[in-house]
Amino acid sequence: MASLGDDSGGRLEIATAVEPQGVAVITLVGDVDISNATRVSDTVTAIAEGRPQRLVFNLADLTFIDSAGISVLVAATSALEDVRLREPSAIVSRVIELTGLAEVLPTESR
Repeated sequence: MASLGDDSGGRLEIATAVEPQGVAVITLVGDVDISNATRVSDTVTAIAEGRPQRLVFNLADLTFIDSAGISVLVAATSALEDVRLREPSAIVSRVIELTGLAEVLPTESR
């Protein structure tokens, strides 16, 4: 697990894993905003190089996401065919709903 923080913005922890079925999982804990969205994007790029069958963002403990973070999630759908959100927090679910991205970023439960 890599813990990434940026003094100019929100706290963010990023963890990556590959489940036995070949599903890549990026777990985001804390805040994703303009100060650290590039780090999330870099993580997506590294995982996309391995061409996993699916990429799942575990967002159960994500407390904030701004447009930069949403942009990273949407960009992941261009890099990989199957991108899903796992158990997004209430605030993230609301942002996805308000932006009309529920079809682009489908939700799955564990």
